[in-house]
Amino acid sequence: MSFDLETAAEPKGLRRVAIDPLSRVEGHGKVTILLDEQQRVRQARLHIVEFRGFEKFIEGRPYWEVPVMVQRLCGICPVSHQLAASKAMDRVIGAQPVTRSAEKIRRLMHYGQVMQSHALHFYYLASPDLLFGFDSEVDLRNIVGMAKAHPDIAKQGILLRKFGQELIRVTSGKRIHGTGSIPGGMNRHVDQADRDMLVRDVDQMIRWAADAVDLVKKLHAQNPVLYDRFGSFRSNMLSLVRADGAMDLYDGVLRARDADGGIMFDGVSDQNYMDLIEEESRPWTYMKFPHLRSLGRENGWYRVGPLARVQNCDVIPSPLAEAQRKEFVAWGQGSPVHATLAYHWARMIELLHTVEVIKDLLDDPDILQGELTASGARGAGGVGIIEAPRGTLMHDYSVGDDDLVTRCNLIVSTTHNNQAMNEAVRSVAREYLDGKELTEGLLNRIEIAVRAFDPCLSCATHALGRMPLDVLLLGAGGERVDHVRKSHDGEIVRKSVALTGAVS
Repeated sequence: MSFDLETAAEPKGLRRVAIDPLSRVEGHGKVTILLDEQQRVRQARLHIVEFRGFEKFIEGRPYWEVPVMVQRLCGICPVSHQLAASKAMDRVIGAQPVTRSAEKIRRLMHYGQVMQSHALHFYYLASPDLLFGFDSEVDLRNIVGMAKAHPDIAKQGILLRKFGQELIRVTSGKRIHGTGSIPGGMNRHVDQADRDMLVRDVDQMIRWAADAVDLVKKLHAQNPVLYDRFGSFRSNMLSLVRADGAMDLYDGVLRARDADGGIMFDGVSDQNYMDLIEEESRPWTYMKFPHLRSLGRENGWYRVGPLARVQNCDVIPSPLAEAQRKEFVAWGQGSPVHATLAYHWARMIELLHTVEVIKDLLDDPDILQGELTASGARGAGGVGIIEAPRGTLMHDYSVGDDDLVTRCNLIVSTTHNNQAMNEAVRSVAREYLDGKELTEGLLNRIEIAVRAFDPCLSCATHALGRMPLDVLLLGAGGERVDHVRKSHDGEIVRKSVALTGAVS
């Protein structure tokens, strides 16, 4: 059941099925599946089809512009990019550490970001599949259908996200693409009136977040075979943890576990990530494939994000979420939970944790007053790593004596999950599509597998080396006139064989 499209650009005798575009995800992507005459799956791949090139056009810009510029990678998780870049540039101006006020306001901003993103993903994008069923009517599987059928749940999701967005506004100046975090710290305190407004609602947010965890647990309990089996595969896991092993979404050291839960490395400084991770590009996607250098390409790939974080840490430092973490870990009966749909359960545990942390930060007087910036000995660059909603986010910059960026490397959360998402697509394709007549509901299962990772495909559109280019020229009647491909190694091939049929 293996087939390598890299060595067979036009596979003979195989039918190509395309899910294009993927729906209810951020950014543009597609899945292609190759079937033989018996409808057996020979290949299934996730493709990222856009390229935006942030790593190149950041070069030559003043370092202080970067935290604001990189937010434009994404409208869903701009705060994560802003803070990762700010943490990297802290090292350029010698702000190690930033002030207490600056760190706490950054944390408040970041936990608000994770909160709103988790609420957006679960309630708007994922829950229609989970509550209505994988084969439910297409017109029903959206937030409008949710609002009609489950008005209380939809309302909670909308207001949870709104609360998170308000946190971003009061810390960064705007709900999207704010300017609060700068190299060396922050440029604003939290206003007292804004703080009081948020405090009034935070306890309700905690109750609703706890309800969200209960909802996901109920779904698992109703169909444990599905939730444990669907898209399940074994993998390594990577995340930041606090120095004492606790969950920390803003800062920490790198830790990785193998598929059996054993720690492979721990306590690694974020500045040394390149000693651990190697990246490669492949000709059929605009997204890189990272892996652990010590294990190589075949065995070194891993997962990041809520499923990894909840199991990689030793404890969640907030009482309600920690109780839920223990219950989640117990579900695995002594082994790591590798089920793809378990991402939703772990994500809601993190949602609860973020609101607990937010409540504590809102009670801290340092967010209202105190020094906002720091500086010290000038550095030539730095690495900033943060746990974004979707997983570990890495920003790496070099800066010249003229204050201009000379090099930029980004490994975003979705890129870390690239191989894992492809594994999930293959697992679901072979389990549900192999040998069957395709229906919309069956193809939706592929999207559900990808959607569980909450991918941000716009963030992930970067690649190393020479990029492939595929140009298809169609005539006025839709017939193919010409087809030229430039491969990742620079070879140009003109094709003349007609394309096989596609289902979209």
